Amino acid sequence: MTVVDRHGEFVSGLEQKSFRVLDNGVDQPIAFFAPVEAPAHVLVLIETSPAVYLIHDEHLFAAYALLDGLATDDQVALATYDQAPRAVLGFTSDRSAVVSALGGIHYNIGAGQLNFFDSLSAVLDWQAPQVGKRSLLLLTTGLDSSLQARWDALVQKLRGEDVVIYSVALGGALRSPPGKKPKPPNAASESTPGASMSWANADGALISLATITGGRTYFPESPGDFVSMYREIASALRHQYVLGIAPQHDGQFHSLSVQVLGSNGRPVSADIKRAEYRISVRQGYLAPQ
Repeated sequence: MTVVDRHGEFVSGLEQKSFRVLDNGVDQPIAFFAPVEAPAHVLVLIETSPAVYLIHDEHLFAAYALLDGLATDDQVALATYDQAPRAVLGFTSDRSAVVSALGGIHYNIGAGQLNFFDSLSAVLDWQAPQVGKRSLLLLTTGLDSSLQARWDALVQKLRGEDVVIYSVALGGALRSPPGKKPKPPNAASESTPGASMSWANADGALISLATITGGRTYFPESPGDFVSMYREIASALRHQYVLGIAPQHDGQFHSLSVQVLGSNGRPVSADIKRAEYRISVRQGYLAPQ
């Protein structure tokens, strides 16, 4: 989870006693707590479709801002996908190795299928479970040519994972008509992720991924937007709190919510207009049997 103040600045220095975790509305003791200083493990998944090839110089050059914002003990891995995922670089803190791997990525300039949902599901398995922060950064259009069932399977899998997903939606000039400012649809809108290969459904899918995992989706409108977005993502990766509870064992989906407590031990105001803090946290988890 991340915590920002009313000005959008990340709030650091909070302790375990500053939080309350609710599982289906019931207060649960916090069994694990990782403060902001814990190293991040970030797997960057890059789409290599023809649409991305047209703008790859813009967003990959800006991606160096992400590396500059990470700490020396943070680990970064790279993977690409179009029809299937491909591992490019394993987890490393060697920034020069990451830069070299970014420059050597090959793009598909012909027609072909985009299996975004299955590729994302596969790379989740590559990022082995570990104590601490576990994040995925998606540089993607969000388009997928597979059936609705593949989206449903991905959602089910994410509910059992402890990963946070940040997405940068590529293809900004293609996502909306010229002269019209793109408006990402609400995750609960009429567009259904996986229902068809459209920009509206791609937007809905990326927003849903962030909502499910407690991350965020960015929609750059021009090349100049990439640098600031990557810097913000790097800052978010360094300002996460990881809280763990003992899960229930009923095989059901459990909603999660987190409260930040004031000095009096009571939750700060939940009124968005007056809230002292704004929290980003995963929707819930799929309990084991």
